[in-house]
Amino acid sequence: MRGISQMLILVTGGSGSGKSEFAEGLVLQLRTKPYLYIATMYPFDEECHRRIARHRAMRREKEFDTLECYTGLKNIHAEGYGTALLECMSNLTANEMYQEGGAKDRCVEEIMEGIRAVQEQCGHLVVVSNEIFSDGIRYDPETRRYQRYLGKINQKIAEKADLVVEVVYSIPVVHKGNLEKVKWTG
Repeated sequence: MRGISQMLILVTGGSGSGKSEFAEGLVLQLRTKPYLYIATMYPFDEECHRRIARHRAMRREKEFDTLECYTGLKNIHAEGYGTALLECMSNLTANEMYQEGGAKDRCVEEIMEGIRAVQEQCGHLVVVSNEIFSDGIRYDPETRRYQRYLGKINQKIAEKADLVVEVVYSIPVVHKGNLEKVKWTG
């Protein structure tokens, strides 16, 4: 079960903002091995497969075990891990909405149930999500529905989180909590 010293951390940022590198740095700062990387990018094509292989190799150097999870987060086994890093919520939300076997319109509830399940099994949980809400472009109804679901999920995680950080141009902007809790040395 989740103890007093265990943390839920949400890291957001735009594409190319440095949020992934920052989140991995947080995991290493927490120093609670073993590390689990919950990867949510579905391998649609050969380029995705190459990207996944490259990312796995990079994480292996940092001592992460990798678990692919495209849907059904609540069903994964994270027991015994000191820290889990879920990357990224944006992919998981899309997978749950559109993949066969996904939660469809129940994706918010299913994903939050999955977050609770992972928290109960491991120590700290760091969740990475994309900031896709401020570009001011008009989208079709389906894209707006995706944004609405991802926004609700991010809000629910932020509400429960001990630390919420937005990464802007590789600069962490703390919206909730304190980086000192993770002994951040940047």
